[in-house]
Amino acid sequence: MRKTELKRFEKRLLAKKKALLKEMGVLMESHISSTIKDSTGDLSSYSYHMADQGTDAMERELAFMFASKSGRLIYHIEEALRRVKDGTYGKCFSCGKQINKARLNAVPHARLCIECKSSEEDKRSGPQKR
Repeated sequence: MRKTELKRFEKRLLAKKKALLKEMGVLMESHISSTIKDSTGDLSSYSYHMADQGTDAMERELAFMFASKSGRLIYHIEEALRRVKDGTYGKCFSCGKQINKARLNAVPHARLCIECKSSEEDKRSGPQKR
């Protein structure tokens, strides 16, 4: 892969990482780090309706789920950035072949070529029942 292409992919990866970190910061501020009292603006410490508490709990759980997914994606992006630095970016971890540029454009943090990824997913899903 040419240096200009590597730089382009590196810039895309860094931009995606920055956007994810910003998104996670908003999640932390708005849902995860605030208390129920803070989020409702209620000054009293008495409990309020159970349905409201359930809604707040569900929103916090969703925020945790999104933060967890974003965290995993940031990890994969950091690993791709490491591969850019050490010269292994764009090579399949499984078969060692060059990953198709169309795949890297779609998923810049990809570590497997499309054939190896399909094979991995087939193994995870197990035998199909007919």
